[in-house]
Amino acid sequence: MDGEKIQVDIMGLSPTPAPGGSGYALILKEIGGDRRLPIIIGSFEAQQIALELEGIKPPRPLTHDLVKNIIEQLGFSISYIYINELRDGTFFAKIKMDVGSLEEIDARPSDAIALALKFAVPIYVAEEVMNEVSFIPEKEEGEPAEQDKEIEFEKIPEDVDPFKKKMTKLRNDLKFAIEKEDYEKAASLRDEIKKLELSR
Repeated sequence: MDGEKIQVDIMGLSPTPAPGGSGYALILKEIGGDRRLPIIIGSFEAQQIALELEGIKPPRPLTHDLVKNIIEQLGFSISYIYINELRDGTFFAKIKMDVGSLEEIDARPSDAIALALKFAVPIYVAEEVMNEVSFIPEKEEGEPAEQDKEIEFEKIPEDVDPFKKKMTKLRNDLKFAIEKEDYEKAASLRDEIKKLELSR
């Protein structure tokens, strides 16, 4: 596994509040740290992950149960899964088998995480991915409830160039989206900010 890796736990699943949206935000939390990483996944994958988190066993094998059964029947297992890249707004993951001669297998993060839960193995995220797109929530236990807490926004200066004004507004919008747990909107804003930064 190349590069520094950060182990994470699944913090929770929440429906994305976008109108007509059928996706879910899967929230990963850094073990031993405060950073959170939201990944938007489909409703089917979210259901598979939710069933496993809640310890519910379906009467017949679902897709990820079937994959697990096949892997085990072949005499293999999984060592870990690794969210290793973010490219053009899409997360990429690898599945590491317990056989040294096998390469890491490319997978969608949602499928890889579902299998990690099935096999009870660690979930890792590349440090550079965490640095690029994770966030640290401002509200922690013991702090005022969200309705009582004022969100502190950056002040948009009067005498600055249009680029800086736009970036400040986007950062404020991102902060608001995170506070409201609108992770789909936050992911979109995060990508827009990144593109603008790269364009300079």
